[in-house]
Amino acid sequence: MAVSSFSDEEFPPQHQVFINYRGDELRKSFLGFLVKAMRDAKINVFTDEIEVKGRDLHNLFRRIEESKVAVAILSERYTESSWCLDELAKIKERIDQEKLVVIPIFYRLDATNCKRLLGAFGDNFRNLEKEHRSEPERIKKWKEALISIPQKVGLTLAGHRDESELVESIVKEVKKVLIEMSSKVNPKTTRPKTTSSRLLSL
Repeated sequence: MAVSSFSDEEFPPQHQVFINYRGDELRKSFLGFLVKAMRDAKINVFTDEIEVKGRDLHNLFRRIEESKVAVAILSERYTESSWCLDELAKIKERIDQEKLVVIPIFYRLDATNCKRLLGAFGDNFRNLEKEHRSEPERIKKWKEALISIPQKVGLTLAGHRDESELVESIVKEVKKVLIEMSSKVNPKTTRPKTTSSRLLSL
């Protein structure tokens, strides 16, 4: 699953990073580069591609509960998937419990469209909402997560030369959060202060 050895940062193995993404859109492209970069950085990363097929969503919920950081890659087709939104709702639940830090990534997506459910991102959500109109509580959780999580400080392709540079920025941000967490686990270890706390504020 994930790398068990660590670099000089000495990230505790329980500080797992969960990646939430739309598989059909990203699995064979951006995601592969991101996962490789994280593993090269000795980050304990988890994606559902390594889950045993046939297991239900509750197993992924458990993986989220085991994680300390979530990277939510929000893309145009993200809101086509009830699975992605269920994961996002679970991520929000853990954030509200102060047990998880989330880093939103706006992948080829205008952050404003995401926050306001505009464009294809919003249209896809409304189509999914119609399909699940018999599940009002589930839809409510999706909406709450979609309102809350994109409000956090995230990363976009804008301002980066290409996707590889965005991957580097994501890995750097994840490491900042993990270093801060490692410092709390080992308070005697002196580590530089980071700005990762800004990711916790709505």
